[in-house]
Amino acid sequence: MTASPRDERDPNQPSTRERIQQTAIALFSEHGYEHTSLREIAEQLGVTKAALYYHFKTKEDIAASFFDSYAEDVDRICEWGESQPRNLDTRRELLRRYAEVIRSHVPVLKFMQHNQAALSRLDRGSIFQKRRQRLHALLVDENDELIDRLRAWDALATLYSAWITYRGTIDSEEDLREASLKISIGLLEANHARGAEERSED
Repeated sequence: MTASPRDERDPNQPSTRERIQQTAIALFSEHGYEHTSLREIAEQLGVTKAALYYHFKTKEDIAASFFDSYAEDVDRICEWGESQPRNLDTRRELLRRYAEVIRSHVPVLKFMQHNQAALSRLDRGSIFQKRRQRLHALLVDENDELIDRLRAWDALATLYSAWITYRGTIDSEEDLREASLKISIGLLEANHARGAEERSED
């Protein structure tokens, strides 16, 4: 028997689980994590608490799912990078892909920025630190000097701060993406240029 269109979910529309996450992060951001209850999330969605429980038992489970999703996306980038040549082109592409991950997780990362206590209780703080360290390892070589390692770290920090902590005005998200990537890639290109200069002197 063929399912009717009504029985099929539009793949371009968020699933119930995704709608719960989107609603929760919006309420957490507006009212604060501590002051948002499962009942309020259910009411905002227009579903019963029982329907919510089917996907998440507690609001802590919802918050934890944000971080796990971010971690999966960064791990996917790192797995790609680890399969590629360790050269400047690969590192440029890693930064471009990381910029897209940050952009897709802006509400979650802002929640993290403003809810450090909740992050600590959920034991998810290490997720961000470990992923940034894994990315950083792909942007440097084993014998790089401190200045090179710091530039690579700043390349990642620039992409994060542009979307999460920068408070200035912007014309568009695309302008923000292009400007932050230009700075980040420029830092890696400075490392590459310094390394090439040193090799030519040997």
